[in-house]
Amino acid sequence: MPAEIIDGNQVAQDIIHELKARIEAHDGRPPHVVFVRVGEDPASVSYVRKKELTAAKLGMNASLEVYPEDISQEALAEHVMRLNTDDSVDGILVQSPMGAHIDEQYIFNLVSPEKDVDGFNAQNLGLIAQEDPNARVSCTPSGIMELLKRSGVETSGKHAVVLGRSLIVGKTVAQLLIQKSPTGNATVTTCHSRTQNLADFTRSADILVAAIGKPEFVTADMVKPGAVVIDVGVNRIPDASKKRGYRIAGDVHFESVSQIASKITPVPGGVGPMTVSILMRNTFEAMLARQAKG
Repeated sequence: MPAEIIDGNQVAQDIIHELKARIEAHDGRPPHVVFVRVGEDPASVSYVRKKELTAAKLGMNASLEVYPEDISQEALAEHVMRLNTDDSVDGILVQSPMGAHIDEQYIFNLVSPEKDVDGFNAQNLGLIAQEDPNARVSCTPSGIMELLKRSGVETSGKHAVVLGRSLIVGKTVAQLLIQKSPTGNATVTTCHSRTQNLADFTRSADILVAAIGKPEFVTADMVKPGAVVIDVGVNRIPDASKKRGYRIAGDVHFESVSQIASKITPVPGGVGPMTVSILMRNTFEAMLARQAKG
């Protein structure tokens, strides 16, 4: 029987609907998020525009600051520090990439942890390891956990295998799955480019999270029948039959794996749509936390 499709578009819309109700019921000003973009990278322009449109639908305030691609690291840092001290700003997101001459982690660590709605600041990453409920969790890992929860996937006692060890996805997802929480308590294995006999690990997974950036890498022979498969990959594959000259594919070979998995996320329409909705929720909750402190 083909796998049940985990519809990220629908779950993201559910979160947006819930958040809109919370914002409308909130007594006070709307949340304010600031997007910082360096240069005119087409993907960054598109991503930020989507975030701006979603903020507008929610009645949130969104500002965009665009700087030239040759801005110095010192100048960019000054702009981030200015936003940190601006009481009208609840969330700050510095869009990657920022340029080869800029140390992105340095910039991420400059963002105030309270306004770090992207969850890349070292303090928030540390709070996740401590299982602190006040941690701002980065949007993609948080979105993955929402998909598992809202799809009724049991994680406790299950074997979860995470393909990929990036700070943005792999490491954080592994931390969340192992936590003592309703969506945690899994036994977690992290695999990466140096893992030997990789398929031996993936075939033992009850939950398989693929975040390695290799198109259609995970094939049916690498997946345990009945496993839940979460595909985080977004890869462009040349395709002359498409008007734009390429097609989007995940890290999982969807056609074959969907025939043996119990549940699977598609690409597009799976994990991707979750990131913007989680970002908006992070911003609202960051505002509430700051207001509670007075």
